[in-house]
Amino acid sequence: MRRRGIFVTGTDTNVGKTVVSAALFHRYRRQASLCYWKPVQTGIEQDDDTATVRALGACAEREIFDRGVRLPRPVSPHLAARWAGERIAIAALRALWEEAPSDVGWIVEGAGGVLVPLNETELMVDLMRALQLPILIVARSTLGTINHTLLTVEAVRRRSLHVAGVVMVGPPDRENRRAIEAYGDVAVLGEMPVFEPLTVEALRAWAEEALDPHGRLREFWA
Repeated sequence: MRRRGIFVTGTDTNVGKTVVSAALFHRYRRQASLCYWKPVQTGIEQDDDTATVRALGACAEREIFDRGVRLPRPVSPHLAARWAGERIAIAALRALWEEAPSDVGWIVEGAGGVLVPLNETELMVDLMRALQLPILIVARSTLGTINHTLLTVEAVRRRSLHVAGVVMVGPPDRENRRAIEAYGDVAVLGEMPVFEPLTVEALRAWAEEALDPHGRLREFWA
């Protein structure tokens, strides 16, 4: 069954995917019934992205699907699984996906970037292909982001996946934004600051005012 929603990926680890995922609740909760899923989480002993989204997104229990692979050690999923004596399989994640509610709009967050290995043969992008959701790319705004973002866009499109847009994180950089939009033929849907401090109120205020102001993502919840 084809689901509604988007898959949030990044150009790197710790780029801001989780905070953007939480911000999407504040931006679109009043327009659609949303639910968040983190299929693969490593370093669970020190980072729990599901708990972070629950808190920053002010999420109700029905808005969180807390099932999936949860592994210790903050390393690549394939390595964390090997060290734990396990193996991550896309087929098993797809089975969980089939058990999840079908009457909601999904915010699915990946682990790391597009080409992160899940096991000896499968990458994160293979999970994206299995779920068949449009891709929202979270990228840094600073030096190097043009190359990293365009490589991510290219990797996604080579697998015949739709790029829904890009969210840039960090100090606004007009030239980097223009380059990503022009060379990547993709829309930048927001420029999210690094919040200090990061609070629900600050994230909500930014999301309601500056995240996807033209409502380009609305079609993916409908």
